[in-house]
Amino acid sequence: MEVIQTAIEGVVIIEPRLFNDARGYFFESFSQRDFDRLVRTVHFVQDNESKSSYGVLRGLHFQKPPYAQSKLVRVIKGAVLDVAVDIRKGSPTFGQHVAVELTEENHRQFFIPRGFAHGFSVLSPEVIFQYKCDNFYAPQSEGALAWDDPDLDINWRIPSDKIILSEKDKHHPRLKDAEWLFDYSENLYQ
Repeated sequence: MEVIQTAIEGVVIIEPRLFNDARGYFFESFSQRDFDRLVRTVHFVQDNESKSSYGVLRGLHFQKPPYAQSKLVRVIKGAVLDVAVDIRKGSPTFGQHVAVELTEENHRQFFIPRGFAHGFSVLSPEVIFQYKCDNFYAPQSEGALAWDDPDLDINWRIPSDKIILSEKDKHHPRLKDAEWLFDYSENLYQ
């Protein structure tokens, strides 16, 4: 696999090595050995999958310690714009984001470390989205930010009148109004 660094340290794009022939293709979608060597050592404990239609926007979500999560995300069918926002107070990239298009054709994966809010918008008629987490979901630890926070300036690549949100995702605070954020000086992987 090839690891592509982004503008925010620790947030990386992963391109698997694809083997094509007349039958189709093959690739390793995950190798713990390679991931630990090339990205960082994490132990994934949960795999999730969602199906959504065009215009669905999920995010911007995170989990607070002690249930903070790293995620390794990918698209099985369709296309999304996937976004990671640095929400670590004191970080040199605090409030900045990385956005990457993940598609069934490019097979890219996106690693979002602990300390980031995560979300995606569906760009295709339908998407099947999979992700690995290195901590179990804990509802009491949920956190989220407003998807349309003007200070974040995220172009979700969908007209605002076409965006479909859950009821919960309609009511999250802006970054500057968030009651709880990560601290850059804390080691989130202890």
